[in-house]
Amino acid sequence: MNFSIVRRRLAPVAVAGAAALVLSACGSDPETDATSDTAGGDGGGETDDSGDGSESSLSGSLSGAGASSQESAVQAWIAGFQQQNPDVTVNYAPEGSGAGREQFTSGAVPFAGSDAALDEKEMAAAEDACGAPAVNLPLYIDPIALPYNLPGVDNLNLSPEVIAGIFNEQITNWNDPAIAQDNPDATLPDMPITPVHRSDESGTTENFVDYLSQAAPDAWPHEVSGDWPTDLSGEAAAQTPGVIQAVDAAEGTIGYASAAAVGDRTTVAVGVGEEFVEYSAEAAAAVVANSPQAEGRAEHDLAIDLARDTTESGNYPIVLISYTIVCTAYSDEQTGNLVTEYVSYVASDEGQQAAAEAAGSAPISDEMQTDVQSALDSIEIG
Repeated sequence: MNFSIVRRRLAPVAVAGAAALVLSACGSDPETDATSDTAGGDGGGETDDSGDGSESSLSGSLSGAGASSQESAVQAWIAGFQQQNPDVTVNYAPEGSGAGREQFTSGAVPFAGSDAALDEKEMAAAEDACGAPAVNLPLYIDPIALPYNLPGVDNLNLSPEVIAGIFNEQITNWNDPAIAQDNPDATLPDMPITPVHRSDESGTTENFVDYLSQAAPDAWPHEVSGDWPTDLSGEAAAQTPGVIQAVDAAEGTIGYASAAAVGDRTTVAVGVGEEFVEYSAEAAAAVVANSPQAEGRAEHDLAIDLARDTTESGNYPIVLISYTIVCTAYSDEQTGNLVTEYVSYVASDEGQQAAAEAAGSAPISDEMQTDVQSALDSIEIG
């Protein structure tokens, strides 16, 4: 059973229930948009007896590229899928959402992972590459947490306007009256606030600032982008580990990062309606379930317009949805079969539970599972 995730540096990874897995060859640093020489699916297609008492008709290799936010989940998905299909090799290069979309729309890979759905221009390019429309399937839901370093303050509530004010550098001290209003029982220190942001282009940044622009538009006047606004200073750090390290290194800091990377650090409870909500997989899944599908999309495209400004109880609106992007037609029968079977595993109860255990992500709803399977069943192969 061959497991491979392409990265710039080699590192062993252990995944429960799998054999020794190796991360190999030229990928990239997390959540950057590099380019890759990753190839599309190829290989044989004969019926195989796995030798472990099960049979699989799948064989060959399948390659994708894209969001590094999915990387831990993808490791678990590949391990589980290849355990069921030992003659299949799945490779995924976690080079960033932009790189994944670029490779998919150019026809270099038959599927991609992305923290943003394809836009109109990319959809047109994808249709040229696929010979049919592409669809965005939301298969990875990850809360974005706000870790902070404030000794003596173990619980911190912040409304959307206050969060935006902090990162827009309009609220600059921890004992500011606006913060005190959200935390009447806390003893807030007279200490400068150091907001920590990503120095690299990032899907996490894009989702975080999209939240700020929707939930607190008057306090966050900046464009939604994967790049941090250039007119703001704060402290810049590279990739998710850099943000976590910067928050850990100095008192008075606050940042944003994938909840899976935050661990047991103190994090902000975010104002939603009349309450403050801690991040959790359940609260992240709730806001996704309460959000409408994007309009003007192809049949079976499941892109979502996240309700960042929700006031629904128990919803956590700072969330990242990472999509698996596939064609609705594959001329090569083997590639089409490998894509549909792999993505079907990813969407299954087993696949979603594997991701939850490996990355702390929120499983998609039963309704979304059904919709994803309908999209996969509609794919034309051969």
